[in-house]
Amino acid sequence: MNDVIQLLNSHSSVRNFTDKAVDDELLKELIQAGQQASTSSYIQAYTIIRVKNTSNKKVLAALSGEQKHIEQCPVFLVFCADLNRLERACSMNNETFKSGYTETFILATVDTALVAQNIMIAAEASGLGGVYAGGIRNNPRDVCNLLKIPYNVYPVFGMCLGYPEKINPAKPRLPLPLILKEDSYTMEEDETGLREYDRIVSEYYQKRTKGTRSTTWTEGVAELLKEKQRPHMRDFLMDQGFTFK
Repeated sequence: MNDVIQLLNSHSSVRNFTDKAVDDELLKELIQAGQQASTSSYIQAYTIIRVKNTSNKKVLAALSGEQKHIEQCPVFLVFCADLNRLERACSMNNETFKSGYTETFILATVDTALVAQNIMIAAEASGLGGVYAGGIRNNPRDVCNLLKIPYNVYPVFGMCLGYPEKINPAKPRLPLPLILKEDSYTMEEDETGLREYDRIVSEYYQKRTKGTRSTTWTEGVAELLKEKQRPHMRDFLMDQGFTFK
């Protein structure tokens, strides 16, 4: 196994950081490495906002569901899917940007996710750790107002980065037969595979929590998805210009 694969296989979320600051030059290197991610048609439809203001970080932590690691981490980044810049590019060339289409929403969202994952991998390769913060979508309008995010742009997620205080073991992922299919989407063996995966995940939690938790994967999914998932997001996105034509 080469070093890159080993690094990827060892990933775990980090929410507790030391007081050590992240050097600005290192952060720039990480962002530049992130920019080398694949981008659809070379549109690079993302903007990254580093939130340094401590008051704003505190507000974002509260808006995200009292996620204290947002307030406490040395570096907090907000990743935005950005069509605003693309509209300006069209205008510079005397063309009218065809806005509101579902496909451009998908392109910008995918581009944003790809650049963020590159940055996370580069950060871990540099001795840092981090965690994504989807909680900023709890109150996306407030986040936009706070960070002055314009029309045709939306915050997809945040990312905390810093030097880890501790690193937990990597969580076991779904078995390959459940996510890797050949020629067609087959499901005949999926339930058997899920039950075995439930056993593995339950053992992982029991070991990690010294017996205080034994949740299975399907239990966790069912508990999450029995509730409506941020039902405000559709109206918010449409207000921001993503009208899904």
